[in-house]
Amino acid sequence: MEKTKSTGEMKKAYWILFLFGMISLLGDISYESARSINGPYLNLLKANAITIGWIIGISEFLSYAVRLISGYFSDQTKAHWFFTILGYSTLVVIPLLSFSNTWEIAAILIFIERIGKGIRSPSKDTIISFAAKKVGTGFGFGISEFLDQFGAFLGPILFALFFYSQSKEIEIKDYQEAYRLLWIPYLILMIVLFFTYLKFREPEQLEKKDSSKEPLNIHKIFWLYNLFIFFTTIGSINFGIIGYHLKVREIANDYQIPLLYASAMLIDAIIGIGIGKYYDHIKIKTNKQNKGIILLLLIPLCTSASLSILLVRNFYFIILGIIFWGAVLGLHETLMKAVITDLSSIKSRATIFGIFHVVYGLSLFVGSTMTGYLYEISVLWLCIIMIGIEMISIFVFFQLKNEVQS
Repeated sequence: MEKTKSTGEMKKAYWILFLFGMISLLGDISYESARSINGPYLNLLKANAITIGWIIGISEFLSYAVRLISGYFSDQTKAHWFFTILGYSTLVVIPLLSFSNTWEIAAILIFIERIGKGIRSPSKDTIISFAAKKVGTGFGFGISEFLDQFGAFLGPILFALFFYSQSKEIEIKDYQEAYRLLWIPYLILMIVLFFTYLKFREPEQLEKKDSSKEPLNIHKIFWLYNLFIFFTTIGSINFGIIGYHLKVREIANDYQIPLLYASAMLIDAIIGIGIGKYYDHIKIKTNKQNKGIILLLLIPLCTSASLSILLVRNFYFIILGIIFWGAVLGLHETLMKAVITDLSSIKSRATIFGIFHVVYGLSLFVGSTMTGYLYEISVLWLCIIMIGIEMISIFVFFQLKNEVQS
């Protein structure tokens, strides 16, 4: 009887992970498609590198700042589904970018989309964590990330094909027509989301509550972990600046830019599920829940590698840089969340995810703003300063590792 119940719960967990993966896939077709061309589009609307840098930076910061509030109230009310559905509904602003005729209007819509992501993310991650605990936290988030990033791959590919099919110079109206295509994945996403809600209203039943486990936020390792996240994420250059660099330096044409972004998303998907599975393997092999934390060291190493070659003026070096950049994204989305799940209790997990995301968003804001300003001054100094910050994160990592394994 117990074995039958366990098998049923495992099947339910996989279904939740698959359906949320499909939701994320459709969501990423929408907003990652847009993100792959937002930089060049803002440039056509007369925004320079500094403006694009702070637009992307503020939008990301708003996304992550909101998560502290939404995560807290999600835990307090246990309304994980409400915040998830509300957040996804704001994706409607993406096809509405087709109506923007100034960079200021486009910026407002980009801000709204990112705020929506902030509303849903802690609750969505918490629901996924309930299912991931049944199949392995690394593999569980890896499944979600694989489907998520497959959508992030498909969307920009479709945009690349769309721009490639244009037999004339790409203009603002062509970008706006591309944004209008995103009504289709948005509507399908909302249908799948409501279906998932109706089928799995109480996913928390998959994970037994452990009232004896202390919340993560009273431990020193939580703050060391967030300090590590802060420093290592600063150096993760955003694609708005990468796309801007490729266009203004005439390294790639309009259809190649989203194609490069799509390639990074595919690498993200592959790395995510692979590293997630290996993370669980290390835990099982050593019989230690926190042993997999050693893999976090890969993040600053890959970030430094991507920074070293992404901003050169050689297209083939750019391709290599995109490989490392995609790997960094996969490590972020899978490892960071798996570690949070393993080190937190069920009763405060959405709050913990919220705090983590605020720190992550703050680092993206600082890094994006610094990147925009430094790019206008000197690409060489941009790389030197950012890689120097990555070296600081490596020092913090070893402090974290010693604390976790002590």
